[in-house]
Formats: sequence, structure tokens, C-alpha cells
Amino acid sequence: MREWIVAGNWKMHNTIAESIALAKAIKEGTTTIKNGEVVLAPPFTALFSVGETIKGSNVQLAAQNMFYEDKGAYTGEISPGMLKDIGCTYVIIGHSERRKYFHEQDQDVNLKVKKALMAGLKPIMCVGETDEERVKGITRSVVDRQVKQGLNGVEKIDNIVIAYEPVWAIGTGKVATPAEAEEVHKFIRGILKDLYGSMANDIRILYGGSVTKDNIGDLIAMEDIDGALVGGASLKADGFLGIIKNISGKK
Repeated sequence: MREWIVAGNWKMHNTIAESIALAKAIKEGTTTIKNGEVVLAPPFTALFSVGETIKGSNVQLAAQNMFYEDKGAYTGEISPGMLKDIGCTYVIIGHSERRKYFHEQDQDVNLKVKKALMAGLKPIMCVGETDEERVKGITRSVVDRQVKQGLNGVEKIDNIVIAYEPVWAIGTGKVATPAEAEEVHKFIRGILKDLYGSMANDIRILYGGSVTKDNIGDLIAMEDIDGALVGGASLKADGFLGIIKNISGKK
């Protein structure tokens, strides 16, 4: 059985002090959770402090982005080696906000996934359609392209996590129904099986998009939904812990 994972993406929120306080509350609130994985992705400024706060616990550290070179004249960028050095286990790659605001393409995602794996980081690779693409009925073709191009040339997939985030549901309060989410998750699983055979059964696929402690129970009950990539609800300890507890009780 695949182990569930809940990752909190704090995006551009929280000072260092606020990040420490939130990480401490989540660390203390997960001491009785014995299964699954909990991951926190604070902003870059708080990575070290949050890493120190959660050290020795079952909470793991993630970055929200990275560059695909080891070093060089790339002002404002962070290398995978720097993330490893600061204690990161995971890195989020290809989030829709990176694609929308910073014009990241599937090729960029692919380079980052490969470099993360080479550095010993576990990429959480995000895919998902916009509202316009959904209305046009091209969700499957968009997701198919993003998965295949994002994983192009990647042979070992045991450390990869896929996050399906319908862009129309991120931060909008709209949530795909469990059936809608499962349909796309199963479709992604099918793509992975075509690419990797039976190994695809071990790849965890997360759902993201206005996830809360109130709706996660029905989502996680689906066969191919293995956890959640959480945005806004991860900024409050009680809400995030509620999501974790509802998942741990069902998976």
C-alpha cells in the first residue's frame, strides 16, 4: 500500500518568527501520527529556521522551487545542492503559479525534476488544467502532456511524487468532487503505467486545490488519491492538523 503524504505549501506567507511558531505547532500536533509523511514548504527565508524547528521529528522540509543548475551566475536562484545543505528532503516543482506568473514551461519542469533527483531531492511535480482548458474539455490532453514532458528521460521514479492541482480550484474555494478528482488521478496512474509499468503502482499522486479538513475525508477515500498538497489551509495549525488526522485515519 502506498504511504500517504500531506505537504503544506506556505507560498509567500509568514515571517521567520511566524514560520517557527507554525512549524512548532505542527510538529507537536503530529507526535502521535505513526504512518504517512508530513512535509512543510515555507518560504526560502524561513527554510533554515523551520528545518531546525522540526529536526528530529517526523515532519520533513521542502522548498517551493529550485533552479536546474548546480551553481553559476543566476541571480536570485537557488540550487538543489543548497536545498540539500539546508536540510530539504522534498522540492515542489512546476506549481501552476510558477507556470502562470514566471512562465515556466514543461521543459523547465523536466530539467528541474532531473536535477532534483540527481541531487537526492524528492520532487513533488505539479500538473493541472486551467478553468479555460477545463471548459474546452481538454483536461486529459493537458495533463497527459505535462506528465509525459515533465518526466521525459526520467528512468527511476521511486522518489517522485505527482500532485494534481486543477488550477481553477487553487485558492478559489472550488474543489473538484471526489469523483472528478479520482477520474484524473486514475488517468495519471494510467499514463505512469504506460511509461513505467507496474512501478507506477508505487507512485503517490496528491490532490491540491482548496483542500480543507472538511473535504479531505471524501477525497482521500478514493483509490488513487494518496494525499494532499495544501495551500491556504496549511497556514493555520488546527486546519492543517485536521487534514492530517483525517487522512491518517483513512489511509
